[in-house]
Amino acid sequence: MTLWLVSVRMNRYLEKFITYLDIEKNYSPHTILNYRIDLEDFLAFTKNTPVAGVKYIHLRQYLAQLRTKHFKPRTVARKLSSLRSFFKFLSREGLVKENPARLLVTPKLGKTLPKFLSEKETAELIESPPLEGLGLRDRAIFEVLYSSGLRVSELVGLNVDSVDIFGNIIKVRGKGRKERLVPVGNKAAKAVKAYLDKRPAAQPGEQALFLNKNGKRLTDRSVRNIMNKHILTTSLRMKISPHVLRHSFATHLLNRGADLRSVQELLGHVNLSTTQIYTHVTTERLKNVYDQSHPHA
Repeated sequence: MTLWLVSVRMNRYLEKFITYLDIEKNYSPHTILNYRIDLEDFLAFTKNTPVAGVKYIHLRQYLAQLRTKHFKPRTVARKLSSLRSFFKFLSREGLVKENPARLLVTPKLGKTLPKFLSEKETAELIESPPLEGLGLRDRAIFEVLYSSGLRVSELVGLNVDSVDIFGNIIKVRGKGRKERLVPVGNKAAKAVKAYLDKRPAAQPGEQALFLNKNGKRLTDRSVRNIMNKHILTTSLRMKISPHVLRHSFATHLLNRGADLRSVQELLGHVNLSTTQIYTHVTTERLKNVYDQSHPHA
């Protein structure tokens, strides 16, 4: 088989898999892009080996290469997950005789507790943008992130008609393009209304709720830059991302007695186990309270 034909077949198999993720699995563009990057990296590693000729030993060699590059265990685990899904698909479609990835073992991952702000720190961050100009937009962004627990990708995906200000409800398109209704508090609803009342005109045809200075939809990176700008005006001395407001949302709800199932629904988690990481955070808080308060601690 010529190298050209090997390359064509590799690309054809990859495109079939990408189409499957998009049409049948309904994965988000961001997730699909990560799969493509991981698999293209592996196919580049295998060089002249046809996909149908990939064996378990090739996967082991690829794993060894990842370790020499000092990738984080979580990154390695993600790449191996991509390979498992890819070869499982090829095997089910009859494009390969055997699934060489079925024996792969994911490296053990330590649990990373999410960073979160205290209620006082959260309030300080939210109130840092001025109540004028773009500050109205930035404060509305922070209020919505904290009030609803949205992912940043979900926030920038909001359209004007996604928000019911008077009913305090947001229609969100989450992971896997699944829609859910999320309640928002009065402060967030008021902040959004204040922003919309003074918002500059959007570009023709632009439906986005949150706009950049050119009247176009904000990006994930734009929201990160907005937070970085305002964090400098606070007394907070930690490096945080917009996702910290989502973590703070979940942690504060649990601290105030919300049940785990409700928090799972609000966050849009498919599995309860994903939400359970926040119970570790609240348990640590309880331990600290105990150690500081109990006479025999």
